[in-house]
Amino acid sequence: MSDTHTVVLVEGASDKSAIEALAERRGRNLAAEGISLVAMGGATNIGTYIGRFGPPGRNLRLAGLCDVGEEGAFRRGLERAGLGSNLSRSELEALGFFACVADLEDELIRALGTAMVERVVDAEGELSSFRTLQKQPAWRGSTTHEQLRRFMGSGSGRKIRYSGPLVAALDLDRVPRPLDMLLAHLLGSRRW
Repeated sequence: MSDTHTVVLVEGASDKSAIEALAERRGRNLAAEGISLVAMGGATNIGTYIGRFGPPGRNLRLAGLCDVGEEGAFRRGLERAGLGSNLSRSELEALGFFACVADLEDELIRALGTAMVERVVDAEGELSSFRTLQKQPAWRGSTTHEQLRRFMGSGSGRKIRYSGPLVAALDLDRVPRPLDMLLAHLLGSRRW
């Protein structure tokens, strides 16, 4: 991290993997550009990482990606570090922090559509496992979107395993807003 000027704080490894995959698809090497991605192991760890990399620590430029349900933890961490008070969502975005509606998997499923996500699941050899989940009484009445979100969140390492293939399947004109805005913020352009 000696050449790092920007640290992107994300909740978990799947978020980190998706951002790396999207940057690569767009021909960018974040590490070579001085941008480090840090998976914090959950949003509640934001204060520790802001303390380490932000104004109280190394005073590096910060950015981040979180689930909308964890936006409050990010807001409080940024406010405690002196980066604003009573931050609105637009103020968080101006600081480089973007929220996914439910989570990143939800954003990717909406951007791709359920049929494409099912094709990705099939290509990964897990379509029969997904069909089994769909038949379970707890999930039978749910939408395919909800079932796919549950499927991505179940099973050890499945979110990480699917983040790259889902990003690879994206039409680059349909990148979920939080991902697109984060990358644009990092590299100083609207879309790249």
